[in-house]
Amino acid sequence: MEMKLKLKHVVPSEKTTLMIDSENKLQFIVDSRASKREIKNEVERVFETPVKSVRTMITFKGEKKAIIELEEEGKAKEIGTLLGIL
Repeated sequence: MEMKLKLKHVVPSEKTTLMIDSENKLQFIVDSRASKREIKNEVERVFETPVKSVRTMITFKGEKKAIIELEEEGKAKEIGTLLGIL
């Protein structure tokens, strides 16, 4: 069985940068069929860090966006730098 990634891409915006710095949160566009649990598991597996919470919403473009809060303080900044959005 082929495992498809639930995370499509990070959301590159000023608001995302502010959330990374102040709230330790990342924003991703994700597969529209992905559940919060699947998103949480994939972030923990890919970035090897525990996830505190996952909030999802549908954007005005019809894409599913996930806001992921990480347990480890400063980890979002580390991942944001790694992904090239900081």
